[in-house]
Amino acid sequence: MIKKILLSFVILFLVTSCANKKDILYYQDIKNNSQNQINYVSNEIQINDILYIKIDALVPESAKPFNVESSVNAALNTNTLKIQGYLVSSEGFITFPVLGPLKVTGKTTTELQESLAEMLNDNGYLKNANVTVRVINSKVTVLGEVKNPGTYSFDEQNISLNQAIGYAGDLTVNGVRKDVLLIRENNGTRTYVKLDLTSSDWFSSPYYYIKQNDVIIVNPNGAKIMTSGYLSNIGGILGVLTFGLTVFLLLKQ
Repeated sequence: MIKKILLSFVILFLVTSCANKKDILYYQDIKNNSQNQINYVSNEIQINDILYIKIDALVPESAKPFNVESSVNAALNTNTLKIQGYLVSSEGFITFPVLGPLKVTGKTTTELQESLAEMLNDNGYLKNANVTVRVINSKVTVLGEVKNPGTYSFDEQNISLNQAIGYAGDLTVNGVRKDVLLIRENNGTRTYVKLDLTSSDWFSSPYYYIKQNDVIIVNPNGAKIMTSGYLSNIGGILGVLTFGLTVFLLLKQ
């Protein structure tokens, strides 16, 4: 009877200690040397984005009224640019020198560049205006079962969900790869999408590339949940019980 109990504890210990390969490996359906087309996306400007806008012209002095000048001693770094940048209001507007309030949400940075250049050229403000627009506070938040949860800034126009998870140090062994939650806000709407990281089916979806302010949540698996609360350190408890029963059987012989 005692041997059966000991065997049951050993089996239970092994089950709670081991992870299934199918629950851990990423993109298990990808075949060697397979290819698919990459479709890059241009993220639209959102509320609370901070825009860096630089105007150049054929006569540089004529563009000065349209640029926010840095002080002589100010270092040209991201923090300085954020202070001097254009914060998109809750209504989706910025106030631009000379041109006044401009609706910018719903446009990509490229579209805003073209729109500003057209206004400056067509209204006679500048000749051959060249406009540069960048979002300088893009960020993504990664929470849950990852090595380093937190909020991460990025400068690129396109980063993938894989890259965002990489910023957070990858999922832990206890992270559920088949049920990763992506929360996205866009034009006053919040969207919730669950993604399966063991499959590549979503690579061609709108959720492969991250948008600024996305939130990624990785839920814990059953083993991780069991180690919380009343079942804390279940592996250690089972180990102690197994060791105790082993000693008891040895002494009994």
